[in-house]
Amino acid sequence: MSGSPPPNGGFVRRVGLFQATAINMSQMCGIGPFVTIPLMVAAFGGPQAVIGFVAGALLALADGLVWAELGASMPGSGGSYVYLRQAFQYRTGRLMPFLFVWTAMLFIPLIMSTGVVGFVQYLGYLAPRLGQTAGDLIGLGIIALVVLLLWRGIEHIARITAVMWVVMIASVVLVIAAAATDFSAHLAFTYPAHAFELGSSHFWLGFAGGLTIGIYDYLGYNTTAYMGAEIKDPGRTLPRSIILSILGIMAIYLLLQIGTLGVIDWHRMTSPDDIASTSVASAVLEETWGKGAADTVTVLILVTAFASVFTGLLGGSRVPYDAARERVFFRPYAKLHPRHRFPMLGLATMGAITAVGFLIGRHTDLATLIQLLTTVMVIVQALAQIVAVTVLRKRQPALRRPYRMWLYPLPSVVAFVGWCVIYGYADKNSPGRHPVEWSLAWLALGCVAYLVWARFEKVWPFGPKEIAEEYLAAPVVDAEPAGA
Repeated sequence: MSGSPPPNGGFVRRVGLFQATAINMSQMCGIGPFVTIPLMVAAFGGPQAVIGFVAGALLALADGLVWAELGASMPGSGGSYVYLRQAFQYRTGRLMPFLFVWTAMLFIPLIMSTGVVGFVQYLGYLAPRLGQTAGDLIGLGIIALVVLLLWRGIEHIARITAVMWVVMIASVVLVIAAAATDFSAHLAFTYPAHAFELGSSHFWLGFAGGLTIGIYDYLGYNTTAYMGAEIKDPGRTLPRSIILSILGIMAIYLLLQIGTLGVIDWHRMTSPDDIASTSVASAVLEETWGKGAADTVTVLILVTAFASVFTGLLGGSRVPYDAARERVFFRPYAKLHPRHRFPMLGLATMGAITAVGFLIGRHTDLATLIQLLTTVMVIVQALAQIVAVTVLRKRQPALRRPYRMWLYPLPSVVAFVGWCVIYGYADKNSPGRHPVEWSLAWLALGCVAYLVWARFEKVWPFGPKEIAEEYLAAPVVDAEPAGA
């Protein structure tokens, strides 16, 4: 079944290259770099931790080219949900898009929970006597407040996002500027013995850990792919926005990492009793510009953390709603609040999972939480999407591809290997915590849920496959509102 162009759901293509790149960058750089620098240093065991951010950027670029080809070819609203539905419908019907939504119900709120963990960590700088129980209650209160604000309905979201962007940029720029005023090359570039010993298993374990943390910090480079129906000239804009945002954030992260290492001795970042291990940006400001400046920037970081959780749950709660509305997920998730018109069940579910993830992060460690969320998303999103590029090239050779992956299939291979390294590292480096086993259990439970849902909806394997090749159609034409 092919023919008419896919509907945009009423969206207008107004987002240009600059706005698209800014959207990606604002999603990539939230609380992440402020809480992961000590984790990166601990993984590598020294200032050579900058390798982790570079490795994360390379994996993001390779994977970004996967997103670029798929997004440019199928510029609809939904991102992975659309690509997996198109690629795997021939053999497994709606199973893969269903499993994507199922896993997104877990990994999106887990990402948000890391923001709440970061919020409580930096709050500890302003309130050094904050205990474990008090921190837990404050974090749960923040999550409840976010859900309450979203539950009542929110207008002018663009303004909130703009404020978040300004506060985030101000936080990063102030930390980089402060580090530059008292930078010590000796601290930043003096490495421990055997730091670059490539034959050592210690180096490669550190590299795998750094790659996991690094790709977590770059998550968000694909945001515009989920907004494909609103992007001008998506065949050109989507690939460029992905590549430019990754390069821009890499420059920011390197300045932030190197600058921080040039002010704070890296040993302090690995000491659990030192404030630099939990609030490294605040420690930089205190060391350079004094306690008052450190307190001010810490408040900005807290605002950034809160805003990232707010916008993340706002967008994430729409994922099961869109799928349920198109009969690819449980129907109750398609219901909207009768007055404020937001997806009630999606928001409530993700809010609850965010709370559980926050408690896991607080009572284990942030690195374990990051490993859990990355393992959950690797199989169904990252690896399946890489396979989808090749499947679609074979199944839909006539699909319009305004952008074709450079050096195909090399980026796909690099991305596939990189994600497999992350997945394998999580299993080896988390004895007793079993993030891989938990991710596989969640996937297996999703397969069971799919069978229950498919039986009720009478779709494959309990009904016929519905093949819809709606993107085998005319070129996408930018639409402007009447009178524009």
